[in-house]
Amino acid sequence: MRNLPVWVAAVWWGSLSTLGFFVVPMLFAHLPTPAMAGNMAAKLFAAQTAISTVCGLILLMLFRSNKALALVDISQTATLFVVGGVLMALLAEFGVSPRIVARDNLALWHSVGTGLYVVQWLCAAVVFGKLSVRRRG
Repeated sequence: MRNLPVWVAAVWWGSLSTLGFFVVPMLFAHLPTPAMAGNMAAKLFAAQTAISTVCGLILLMLFRSNKALALVDISQTATLFVVGGVLMALLAEFGVSPRIVARDNLALWHSVGTGLYVVQWLCAAVVFGKLSVRRRG
């Protein structure tokens, strides 16, 4: 139980890293057309939003439980980064993704979506770092 927050943060950050920096670039490199790669990437990013949301909610529940607070000293900063990361995921999925699918100013919305993904990745990295340092220390 003591390691659960670290593992959840690791899954969150690791899944974001794997999808964003390895899987999606491989889709565009190996599928026959950018449209096919884009359609598959959209489905994977939607799945990633679900993973991010579930991991964020689990972390927040663990932070709120007295048992977890006794095991891991959680700062308000870590909580803010969890909330911020989940909000970035939801904003990308429900605010940006529909505009990309509609091909509405594609360059702009791809840039916004990429920015939100990077900010979410940074939030997950901060949470994972804080939890792993506190766990080791």
